[in-house]
Amino acid sequence: QVQLVESGGGLVQPGGSLRLSCAASGSIASINAMDWYRQVPGKERELVARIVDGDSTNYADSVKGRFTISRDNTKSTIYLQMNNLKPEDTAVYYCHAEGAIGTMGGELPLDAWGQGTLVTVSS
Repeated sequence: QVQLVESGGGLVQPGGSLRLSCAASGSIASINAMDWYRQVPGKERELVARIVDGDSTNYADSVKGRFTISRDNTKSTIYLQMNNLKPEDTAVYYCHAEGAIGTMGGELPLDAWGQGTLVTVSS
């Protein structure tokens, strides 16, 4: 079983910063990519940032230049540094991981989600 645990959400004023963390644990054989998604009630979940094995990254156009995704492989943890936050960044942010789970019978696909952390940008 694999768990992703997010932290770091909260209330921040426009123009402020927050840093989200996502720690992966469990029977992980390998992680190929980890992502941050966000969702607003009534809208589809959207990809915010992605980091792929080898540290290639990509971002949604709406956050380019403001958000930075990074990874600490030794801790199986990713971060999302969010600067110059705007009210439209308000959402529940979810961590997602793709890779492989190690089992006694071999490897199975890993496709795991965290429980989400709320980010509210408001004055």
